[in-house]
Amino acid sequence: MLRGCDVHSGEKRGDRIGKTKRCKGTKLVVVADGEGVPRGLCVESASPHESTLIEATLADVNVPRRDRRRSPRKVTRLIYDRAADSDPLRKRLAERGVELICPHRVNRRKPKLQDGRKLRRYRRRWKIERTFAWLQNYRRLAIRYERKPQLFQAFVHVACLLITLKRL
Repeated sequence: MLRGCDVHSGEKRGDRIGKTKRCKGTKLVVVADGEGVPRGLCVESASPHESTLIEATLADVNVPRRDRRRSPRKVTRLIYDRAADSDPLRKRLAERGVELICPHRVNRRKPKLQDGRKLRRYRRRWKIERTFAWLQNYRRLAIRYERKPQLFQAFVHVACLLITLKRL
């Protein structure tokens, strides 16, 4: 006797898996604090550009309050790589009170919007790259076995929880 979960119609892959140059894949966008502890994440297919996923990721960020009487803290600076060099994105983030710190692309035709002083913070980008390396230590995240995106996202949350507990 066959159940509904045993019979799969269509292509053999799950949601939020998109085509890339190499194969099918999933994109993981993570926001981390200054110590490399994950604060928010977004799991999406590999097809959309990273700059379109930044705002969805920032909406998921949960920054703890310093004092319960004060309003909750929010992300004030976002350090990103050259993929986020977009003037409309900078304007949208500035309206939310977030300062985007990323180097300009080499082929940029418009005048530069930030000077080298703010790019000094870009040297600390290795901390987020270290967080991605920590996430890749978990085999279930390096190779996506789950077809359902909710299960994959749950395993990403478990990995982020383990990373946070190790950093305490």
